[in-house]
Amino acid sequence: MNSSVSGKNPDTGSPGCSTNPIGTSQPRKDAKDKVHGRTRYTDDHTIPGMLYSALVTSSVAHGMITGIATDKARGMPGVRGVFTGEDFPGRVGLYLGDKPVLAVSRVRYFGEPVVAVVADDERTAMAAARTIKVTYQELPVVRSPREGMQPGAPILHPDMAEYVHIPDILPLPGTNVAHHTRIRKGDIDAGFAEAQVIVEEEYAFPPADHAAMEPRVAIAEIRADGQVIIRSSTQSPYGVRSVMSRCMGIPPGKLTIIAAEIGGGFGGKAGIQLEPLAYLISKALDGRPVRVANSREQDMLSSPGAPGLEARVKMGATRDGTITAAKVEFYFDSGGYADYAVNVSRAAGYASSGPYRIPNLWTDSRCVYTNHPFATAYRGFGHIEMSYAIERTVEILAGKLNMDPVEFRRLNAIAAGDTTPSQDVLDANTGDLRACLALVERSIDWSSGSRTQVDANIVRAKGISCYWKAPAIPTFTDAGAIVTFNEDGSVNLVTGAVEMGQGIYTALAQIVAAELRMDTDDIHVVQEVATDRSTHDWSSAASR
Repeated sequence: MNSSVSGKNPDTGSPGCSTNPIGTSQPRKDAKDKVHGRTRYTDDHTIPGMLYSALVTSSVAHGMITGIATDKARGMPGVRGVFTGEDFPGRVGLYLGDKPVLAVSRVRYFGEPVVAVVADDERTAMAAARTIKVTYQELPVVRSPREGMQPGAPILHPDMAEYVHIPDILPLPGTNVAHHTRIRKGDIDAGFAEAQVIVEEEYAFPPADHAAMEPRVAIAEIRADGQVIIRSSTQSPYGVRSVMSRCMGIPPGKLTIIAAEIGGGFGGKAGIQLEPLAYLISKALDGRPVRVANSREQDMLSSPGAPGLEARVKMGATRDGTITAAKVEFYFDSGGYADYAVNVSRAAGYASSGPYRIPNLWTDSRCVYTNHPFATAYRGFGHIEMSYAIERTVEILAGKLNMDPVEFRRLNAIAAGDTTPSQDVLDANTGDLRACLALVERSIDWSSGSRTQVDANIVRAKGISCYWKAPAIPTFTDAGAIVTFNEDGSVNLVTGAVEMGQGIYTALAQIVAAELRMDTDDIHVVQEVATDRSTHDWSSAASR
């Protein structure tokens, strides 16, 4: 019998093909739909009777709301509701419950949502929103984390003591510090006294935006039996369900989050964004489907971006190149609210030595409120920025010692048996950084020099730096899969992983095909995540 009919490999008698698909180039399962424009993102879904929301956002960076004139908007044909923060009391947050769904009394950044107008169609909602007038009493602004730390700086969250937070997050009421991680390892004074060469440097990174192609959007409805259905452009449908359940009092079994493919995430869609507002509006309008979507401008101003960082690093070493001490200060710019930025600063504290053996370490990593748009996770979770501060200081110190920077790193590379900044003992899973450095040295021909003059106009430069990432993620970062078989022997694969451009459908199909010794064409990946029927998955983040 022909193998294409029997489904057997002619050489092994095993199902499928003889070639392991892992490590081979495979056509992406979602490629054709994407290049032909057939992929359906969250905003491409419409529901009969769906209402559309338009947001009125703050025109000042910091101020008290003194008036909101909504009469014209309420009187327009097709307008079904106008909502302010007074309609939706309470706060939401991932780690620290500090953010109202719509601003209440005070705005803390330019672009903060203040009013939501809901109408039969988007054009009417936007037209009604333009008639609303909000007045403010402007307040002094905090323009940087260090400015927010100064005596007499405006306190952006005077009610911080009331905020609910998880035990690992440590806000400081009466200040602008949303979280403070303190590392005290060894004797910092003795370490610097032992050092024969000391350098101290400062670095700064501004806040940034993810600039995902797809702006954020959420569509919520409440069915007659009380089931809440939310479609969202989220990287973390189960994370959204967890936070929504906790903050809105919805039993998890009565709440379904549906995530289609998303047009880029980069960490910016890993938290909770427009879902609470869409749900609360739907609840106020008898459960009707409500769409809340950002414009491109709102996605950059109203929703969160990347946290900024101001850093100071002091580091000392002996003449032979042994690092004896480091004092590290990180000031992460959280913007008006905390979101993921508090955990970014926490992770940076745990990673503050870089992958180096530093016996005496003093670190203060703070997440500070400012009047910038609020911040969330961003590629690298703050480690790219903080690692630059550490690595650049290491490079400068090596130069002061007249040492090869790679040799300096190798001498101080952390290894099994050494301790982390939080004084946990590392085991063999740490790997072998010294061997890694040697491999990289050879592969880029480091011994030939770091600078090559190619011609009169071109210089080719090379460098080596090291990086590690602290385990600030929780211990319940689970994932699962359901495999079912069709009548023809092909496979259906259901997971909780969200496709956002990383090629997850193809990668999962390759894994299953390799395990079952089948062709990837016979692995059908279900291309939508729904929390009432997909397997639980912590989040599609960290490149997976």
